[in-house]
Amino acid sequence: MSSNPDSTTVLQQQGFLPFLSARLSAVFAMQIQAVVVAWQVYDLTRQPLALAYVGLAQFIPMLLLLLPAGDLADRHSRKKILWLSWAVQGLCSALLLGLSLNETPDVRHYYAVLVLFGCARAFTGPTLQSLLPQIVPRGQLARAIAVNSMIMKIAVIGGPLLGGILYALGGSLAYGVCLGCFLLALGLLPMARVRFASGTRPLEATAWHRFTAGIGYIRSRPIILGTISLDLFAVLLGGVVALLPIYAQEVLMVGPEGLGALRSAIALGALLMGLVLSTWSLSRHVGPAMFAAVMVFGVANLVFAFSTLFWLSFAALLVAGAADMISVYIRSTLIQLATPDEMRGRVSAVNMLFIGSSNELGEFRAGTSAAWFGTVPAAIIGGVATLAVAGTWMWGFKSLLRVDRFADVEPSAAPDHQRHAAQNHQG
Repeated sequence: MSSNPDSTTVLQQQGFLPFLSARLSAVFAMQIQAVVVAWQVYDLTRQPLALAYVGLAQFIPMLLLLLPAGDLADRHSRKKILWLSWAVQGLCSALLLGLSLNETPDVRHYYAVLVLFGCARAFTGPTLQSLLPQIVPRGQLARAIAVNSMIMKIAVIGGPLLGGILYALGGSLAYGVCLGCFLLALGLLPMARVRFASGTRPLEATAWHRFTAGIGYIRSRPIILGTISLDLFAVLLGGVVALLPIYAQEVLMVGPEGLGALRSAIALGALLMGLVLSTWSLSRHVGPAMFAAVMVFGVANLVFAFSTLFWLSFAALLVAGAADMISVYIRSTLIQLATPDEMRGRVSAVNMLFIGSSNELGEFRAGTSAAWFGTVPAAIIGGVATLAVAGTWMWGFKSLLRVDRFADVEPSAAPDHQRHAAQNHQG
């Protein structure tokens, strides 16, 4: 292997394959579990609002713990934090396994386990995002993100499909598979070698300054702020994942296998696009490409909202997944390249807070909208809202629209108030 890490292919980077394999196994478990929990809770209640509570139960602990988690990721071993968070998620799978074996389960117990699961995920997100730049060099980061995202989609495709099949055979079997996947991830992670850590630690005088440093840095960088907030509001208002169990049962008339296929369609589109991006990296017109991807995402969700044909719904979700992959790829690369290593945990925590808001809180929004307006009107409103957000952000964040190459984005110094706090602390 060449002594220059930038001269090797990304898959030859020491530690990258174990990291990728461990994450693949953990994501596989989470995707299976997401399908099974949603279907099981809806089976128990037959209420759309119950699906909203599934998202809310995971979002609230993430909201409370993400900023402290980001601070811990910048001050302690990211590998150890990630290992512990996956261990707790494995415990949640074991608890869900126990609940599924109960002949008369209480749905409130499912929500309680999901709260614990959300607590663990709060520590998973910042450490995962900030650990990858410590494993691969900066010159390989964009391609590593594309490969990582593409491989993860294998789990996002296979997980829901397998989850639907396993649920048809019995929920306890599905949760047992999830537990096994988490245990495999715990075994692989120690082999992921950290080679590019900066070695510096946050200097802010108080815990509050450390927790909020990521917010301050993002506010000082309009490109990062625009990228994160665009994804937040587009998915928060336009996502249809939470509505899939209702569409599968009441609109498209398919069973749990059909639900798994619909969820997998989103991931399959993302996988195909990830394969393209890992082979031919996006080199020009980065900003315009991100806005175009968000608009395609909104249009595809509108097609899904109106569709009563399974194949058309599947195709619409396929396109939505491909468009979302472009957005995720650009957002992740811009954030990592524009953030110094000693800030990555806290900036990633804020990013995960936005992602969590767009996913879990978006599920709550979709569930409540379906309860108020009906399932199809809720999906239509979401697609229109996504297009409105894209147009508004093009006007409000022109610096993001003008980004041409990833190489044009570089880390900057911390905002003045953070430097002053650090200087006062040193003094």
